[in-house]
Amino acid sequence: MCTALFLAIFLSGGPATTTAAVGIDPNRASFGICFGPDRYSCVVDGDTIWFEGRKIRIADINTPEISSPGCAAEERLGQQAKVRLQALLNQGAFSLQSIDRDQDQYGRDLRIITRDGHSLGETLVAEGLAERWQGYRRNWC
Repeated sequence: MCTALFLAIFLSGGPATTTAAVGIDPNRASFGICFGPDRYSCVVDGDTIWFEGRKIRIADINTPEISSPGCAAEERLGQQAKVRLQALLNQGAFSLQSIDRDQDQYGRDLRIITRDGHSLGETLVAEGLAERWQGYRRNWC
């Protein structure tokens, strides 16, 4: 069973930023792939996860769609992004950082996921599995 440690840190300057440090036992995978109605800590797609019962949209990236892809190539890349995000999350402790807006129009918490000060979303961008969020979805086909 994974152990989680939460620390709320409010940084000065600009809007308040909350960071939760999450400890994950690397010997036990904590994040599976979401399947069915019971979603507690799992990966939905390359930019959406459930963490301890809360749906989180990774705020700094956009990944290809897998639920309604525009083409087969988009779905393949989206599946790769999902699996890679799962692997990144299961590598160890990470932080959830709030941005200036708490939720999106679908009620998902907007967070940036970091480890050792580096965005996991940026890792996906560097690997060609995501793009930086620009305020709209792009055509991946």
